[in-house]
Amino acid sequence: MPASLSQEIATHLPYLRRYARALAGSQQSGDAHVTACLEAIVADPSILSLDDGAKVGLFRLFQELWHGLGIDPAEAADLAPGERTAQERLAKVAPESRQVLLLTTLEGFRADQAAAITGRSEPEIHELIAAALAEIDRQIATRVLIIEDEPLISLDLAEIVESLGHEVSTIARTAAQAVRAAGDDTPGLVLADIQLADGSSGLDAVREILTKFEMPVIFITSFPERLLTGKRPEPTFLITKPYDPNAVKAAISQALFFRTAASLDA
Repeated sequence: MPASLSQEIATHLPYLRRYARALAGSQQSGDAHVTACLEAIVADPSILSLDDGAKVGLFRLFQELWHGLGIDPAEAADLAPGERTAQERLAKVAPESRQVLLLTTLEGFRADQAAAITGRSEPEIHELIAAALAEIDRQIATRVLIIEDEPLISLDLAEIVESLGHEVSTIARTAAQAVRAAGDDTPGLVLADIQLADGSSGLDAVREILTKFEMPVIFITSFPERLLTGKRPEPTFLITKPYDPNAVKAAISQALFFRTAASLDA
């Protein structure tokens, strides 16, 4: 392989490895696919087209070789729990849709670039992305417990939750109501304020709920300093009031996609 080509490829290898690992479901299998692709280029550099740039060409070649490499997927023992959950969800998405979703979201390719990589048209790329997102939305749909004492904010959060295709199980305005509601109808996600009007604590409610059930928790509070103490563990998802609705939507989708449980001091 010419030195100049080798240097050009080397710049993009970390991203190809990231894509391959996400596609294969494990570091070991993903890296094996990338190694096989590089070996093919060394054997015949002419198979790598640079017409659309080195990165697009490298990913396109990898995509062409993907199905023919015959490498068995390895056990994803090297994945963290959240990454494992993400891979489980992605594995349920049709292969073509999963590839396009990873190319456009994880790797940031434009639709026309993803089309060049996969040999599809741009309209097909958009259809595959929509199909992948619809399947993921179906997988993560759940019931949400909202712990918030301010009526307008609780209603706004309920609208955000429902706009994402989820259901609100209960809007609890005190810690006692929240704990009781979780016991009566266990939610798949909790949105919690910390300081409630009756003087009780949403934080205490969440701690008690998490002793009995495991679920992601997103704190939405005017008092982030009470949780961001610099000590570990701290909550994974923390949004400060006044909040951006899009930030809440993103946190909900991420928490459910990775099924990341809140981390709190005992």
